[in-house]
Amino acid sequence: MAAPRKHSLELRERAVRMYRTSAPKPQIKKPALDLGVDSEALRGWIRQAEADAGERDDRLTTDERAELAALRRENT
Repeated sequence: MAAPRKHSLELRERAVRMYRTSAPKPQIKKPALDLGVDSEALRGWIRQAEADAGERDDRLTTDERAELAALRRENT
């Protein structure tokens, strides 16, 4: 069973949107501090959003992760 999430999905989406729409791109520490979240958490959310948007190929998308989890459950 997964651990409960510390931050709501709404906060995550807002934080990623804030970062992605800023120009020029700020250091991740600044928006993370403004929102009261850890900078590494924000960095991970941004990377995942980029993967979901097809901008990165070095990590699984959210849909691929869900599919992989379902297949693993099916095989156990």
